[in-house]
Formats: sequence, structure tokens, C-alpha cells
Amino acid sequence: MFSSLLLILCLTFPVFLLFFFKYHTSFKSPPFPPGPRGLPIVGNLHQLETSSLYTQLWQFSKKHGPLFSLQLGLRRVIVVSSPKLAKVVMKDHDLECCDRPKLLGQQKLSYDGSDMVFSSYSSYWREIRKICVIHIFSSKSVSCFSSVRNFEVKQMIKTISRHASTSEVTNLNQLLTSLTSTIMCRIAFGRRYEEEGTERSKFHQLFSECQAMVAIPFFSDYIPFMGWIDKLRGLHARLQRSFKEMDNFYQQVIDEHMADSHEKTPQEEDIVDVLLRLKKHNSFPIDFTNDNIKAAIMNILIGGTDTTAVTVVWAMTLLLKHPRIMKKVQEEVRSLSGEKAFLDEDDVQKFPYLKAVIKETLRLYPPAPLLVPRETREKVTIDDYEIPAKTIIYVNAWAIHRDPEAWEDAEEFMPERFLNSTVDLRGQDFCFIPFGSGRRMCPALNMAFATLDVILGNLLYSFDWELPEGMKSEDIDTETLPGVTQHKKNPLCVRAKCQM
Repeated sequence: MFSSLLLILCLTFPVFLLFFFKYHTSFKSPPFPPGPRGLPIVGNLHQLETSSLYTQLWQFSKKHGPLFSLQLGLRRVIVVSSPKLAKVVMKDHDLECCDRPKLLGQQKLSYDGSDMVFSSYSSYWREIRKICVIHIFSSKSVSCFSSVRNFEVKQMIKTISRHASTSEVTNLNQLLTSLTSTIMCRIAFGRRYEEEGTERSKFHQLFSECQAMVAIPFFSDYIPFMGWIDKLRGLHARLQRSFKEMDNFYQQVIDEHMADSHEKTPQEEDIVDVLLRLKKHNSFPIDFTNDNIKAAIMNILIGGTDTTAVTVVWAMTLLLKHPRIMKKVQEEVRSLSGEKAFLDEDDVQKFPYLKAVIKETLRLYPPAPLLVPRETREKVTIDDYEIPAKTIIYVNAWAIHRDPEAWEDAEEFMPERFLNSTVDLRGQDFCFIPFGSGRRMCPALNMAFATLDVILGNLLYSFDWELPEGMKSEDIDTETLPGVTQHKKNPLCVRAKCQM
């Protein structure tokens, strides 16, 4: 993660040593949770692997307990790895633990925390969240975009049908990423981008780079006086370039909407239309500018595109590895659907086993295995440890979802566990928190499930699936890529057969 750090430290060690003793003497504090030993100044930075950080933290928890600490440079971190402690952090002490750490990439791309995800807890954050919950993510607002979701999923079904007619292999990773990107663009901007030649590649490059810059660690985030290394690595210039390109894109979208004099009905409005209308009529109790709209767009794109696509990919991966479960869920969606050519969003609500498959997928492969980091607003006591203000908190949802004390056969794919179960994912059952909990819970749950249900339901309803020739179910890998979202490393390539 920081491979060049040790060499730099050897060259400037005397200066660091002096600073360390000065810094260390200011922290004669009460006991802090145990954790792996680190180096002076660097702490545990050199020990972390970004490729699978959540699994590495899970291994640390086995040795140091469900609440352990890390020293990332000069910043203290605690890691929560059990349902009991997740409840303490996100419910019992939610108010004290609901801030966000100010990390350079996130702050820059969110217009200095003008968004909902990375904003500090404040009156501004409460208002911007209220606006999004009422005007964007409410059940009524989500239902307005059902025709968009249905149309785009039908287009995907047509594409797969063409593949099936020629026995062509379908790359589900690529197809689903394109689908969810298109759906979110139409919901947010009112237009598609993937059919416009070079503009398609430009948009996806911008989006991918924005995601990367949100996740990249900067030295200055953890060791402020070593921020010059970020400049040497070219990260400052890269971040500025990414911000400028995304800002130009957002501004173009806003200008296009403002130039459109057509009076739209609520059913015709996209998200940018809604925000511009509210701004025009002074509907905000806060000073709301175009930068706030841009920050909201960034949240929607990053939070709503990849997360949905990877969840469907993991669901199909798990079903192909477990043919019995694949057969059972397909029998359900087909037996209750009659002779319909397409399952709409009302149809998929009839399928409890399909819902259980999605929940079990989110348990084993939450799209964000480490929830967005929190930060303590003030001193708080957790599990008899005194946690100072400004301590970063990682909640390891991946570890919590596989806790053997909370789940029977925790490593197994068993959708049946959610049939007739009271365990839900709306933030009240702390053994199952793919969307988080408390004040910082993701408010887009309704939108996520509206999209997930109709995509997976129709993939299972319209096609029978088999692996490429010579490949067996046990050959399907479950390796993941580094990043904030848990992507499958190797594309899921399969053959579809039309069942109707």
C-alpha cells in the first residue's frame, strides 16, 4: 500500500524520531483497544493490503478481538467486527460516532463535503439528507422511474437473446455494468450515454477515474507533513484533473437542463430536474448551489451504479455454483408468472425465494464490505475502552455477515435461512447491515431493490444458464478486485438458452 515509505523513513529517520517522541508523550491516555504492533510514525500503514483489506481486518480480529485498533500514521482507527459492537457504534452511540473523516480525495470530489455521503454531521447534512430522502429516494419517487428500469432491462434481455440464438457467450460483468450505468444515467440525467460512440468511452473513463480517486489513500490523510510524497506520485495532479473533468461534465448536464424550456410532469422529471426545480423555487432551508447539485449527482452515480451490478453478478455466480438453488428459484419465478413475456416490478414482489437469494447474496458479498468510515465526534466509551474524538471507525460488514455466532453455517450459501426469518436489512438487525444503520445508513434501499429485483428476476425467468464448454460449477472463482466496491475479479462468462 505504501511500499516506498520504508526507504524514505530510513533517509529521514532522525527527524521522524524527534517528532515521534514529541507526539507519543501527548498520548498518555486510558487503555485503547489492542491491535497489531506498528512502526514509529507509520503505525500499521505498511501492513495493510488494499487488495482485500476487509479480509485482512477479519484476520486481525481473530487475533485481537472483535474490537481492535490500528495506527494509520498519526490517525487512530478502531475496527468493529461483531454484531454486538456494531449495535453499540451505530445505535447506542450513533450520535457520537456519526461523523466522517476528512480524506483528501473524497473531500475534493464531493465539493468539500457538500454531498450526503462524505459530509460532516451538521445541520447542512441533515437538510441535504432530508431532501434526498423525500424527493429522490422515497417509494413514490422510485416508482416514477419504473418505466426506465423496465425498458432498459428489456433491452438487456434482447441482447442476451441474440447471444443465445448464436450460442455466443455472455459476459455478465460487462453487460450488467452497462445496464446499471444506463439506468442511473437516465434516472439522474434523463438520457443515455452508451450509444454515442466516443462519448461512451469518455463517460465511463471519467466515472471509473472518479471511483478510483475516492478510494486511493493519500499520505497527507495520515501523515500530514509527508503530503509532498503525494505530489511526487502525481496524485494531486491526477485528483485535480479528475475533479475538473467531472465538474465540466456535471456543468454540461446542468446547462442542458436549464436550457430546456419544456415543462415536465413529475413522471417526466429526472433527478437533476427535481433538484433544479427545488432550487428555483427556493425550497431549501439552506444555501443550495450548483455545486451541491453536482455533489449529489456524484453520490448517486458512485453509490447506485456499481453496487447494483456487482450484486447481480455475485447472485448469478452463487446460483451457478449451486444448481439446486438455481433450479428452485427458477421454478418459483416461472410457476407464479403465467405466460408473461416480462416480469415487471409488481410481479417480482410475489417471489419470497428470489428475495431470499438476493438477501443471502448481500450477506456473503456485500457490495461495500467495509462500510463508509465513520469518525467519533467526541470521546465515547465502547466495550470499556475510551475512544477519543476524531478516531476513525471501520465497521467490517463482511466479517459481521460471516460471524459464526450470528449465522449457522456462516460460510455457506443458504437462501432458506431468510425464509420466515425476522432478520431484515433496514438497519435494525446488526448481524446483517449491507446498507449500514443509524443516521448514516444508505437511504437508497428502495431504489436499489427496485433495480435488483427486476434485473435478477428476469435473468432467471427468461433464460436457462450454463457454463462454457469444459467448465464445471466448482471451477467458478470468487476472487475479488481491490476497491471500495467488491467486484468479482474475473468476469462471469456464461451461455444463455431462451426458455420460452
